[in-house]
Amino acid sequence: MTFERGKLPTGFGRLWTAQTVSSLGDGVTHAALPLLALTLTRDPMALAVVTAAGTLPWLLFGVLGGALVDRWDRRRTMWTADVARAALLAIPTAAAALDVLSIPLLAAVAFLLGLGGLFFDTAATAYLPDLLSRDPALLERANSRLRGAQTAMSGFAGPPAGSALLALGRAFPLLADAVSFMLSALLVRSLPATPRPVPEARESLLRQARAGASYVFRDRLLLGLALRPAVGNIAFIAVETVLALFAHDRLGIDTYGFGLLLTAEATGGLLGAGVASLLGRRLGTGAALTCTAAVEGLAVLGLAAAPNPYVAGLALAVCGAGMGATMVLGPSLRQAIVPAHLMGRVASTSRMLAMCAAPFGAFLGGWLATTYDVRAPLYTAAGLLLAMTAVTATMTSNRRVEAALRDAAPADGPGHPESGEPVRESVPGRPRPTEVPER
Repeated sequence: MTFERGKLPTGFGRLWTAQTVSSLGDGVTHAALPLLALTLTRDPMALAVVTAAGTLPWLLFGVLGGALVDRWDRRRTMWTADVARAALLAIPTAAAALDVLSIPLLAAVAFLLGLGGLFFDTAATAYLPDLLSRDPALLERANSRLRGAQTAMSGFAGPPAGSALLALGRAFPLLADAVSFMLSALLVRSLPATPRPVPEARESLLRQARAGASYVFRDRLLLGLALRPAVGNIAFIAVETVLALFAHDRLGIDTYGFGLLLTAEATGGLLGAGVASLLGRRLGTGAALTCTAAVEGLAVLGLAAAPNPYVAGLALAVCGAGMGATMVLGPSLRQAIVPAHLMGRVASTSRMLAMCAAPFGAFLGGWLATTYDVRAPLYTAAGLLLAMTAVTATMTSNRRVEAALRDAAPADGPGHPESGEPVRESVPGRPRPTEVPER
């Protein structure tokens, strides 16, 4: 299907700037947190606890968080979450300055930062389609720019900065992230207002959450889009849990070199985000998603077998390219086909599946490294990614994608039947609106 290429609204520029600033701070913490943990312990399981703690909020509150976002003002939810995370980071900053930092404190902070991220990310995902009038072409362009900025800052610029700030003192990386959250909050507050979600009378929060989850699980396309990051997170978090140890012990990389290694992945991610639209047009969105998933699995396999830092950096760059393209195409498609009143719940359910898998991946990585070898988590991750690619290929095929876009198109929009009736039969397993009770 083709859509007219409109112009991104002015408000998108402020949203892009807010995410860019916040992503820079996240990148600083992404590199600094495992290195901070390494200054306190060399136990892989202890490192896994810190990694897993940041993902647990999605396991405990993911679907309920989406239901709340569908009730709340989404712009206010975003800036409130930013302010709360900035205030939270004052605690480990002070602990680092006073030399009383500990693994339990890092785990607790990671958990609460993850909780704030749950509300911010879900609200942002639901806010963007409203800002762009649910135009599929604009959504793809916007997500490409957002993902590119996030990758450049959190992966390219942030990790070396985090390593450099950590060399100045353990409090500096955390303080930098807190400042980035405050700047992001100020920018988000200036965004244009969008219509508030329509309240659903006499509907309990649990029932609303269940309706959103049901919508994902009964739609084969949405389920396929959700399974890819879920299985992917098991694999990638297993790798991330031992990556600092792998880089140090197997590749001989020091603290500054580790930041550069993460930069290689971010460079690939930036390239992948930039070419995602081209891949979607040339191959079709469904086929492009299958190809990028296969690339990720093969790249992790190359990382596991890397004999030196240069080959490892190349493998991470290729993996990052696959991830970057996937994380533009998948969310853009979901935002284009999901009804506005369900967007928060569908987004949080999909993200919850991915994040719930992450703690398992963290402990799997720690256990494999402890029981076997530090390379074992990497080989296992590659096998999981390739198996996932084969399983979900038909669920996200081009045929399903095209039919879903026809279903979601406005009655007078391109590709929609003249009768204005949804063509639900064209997507096997895709639920009719009446199959997901909202009242």
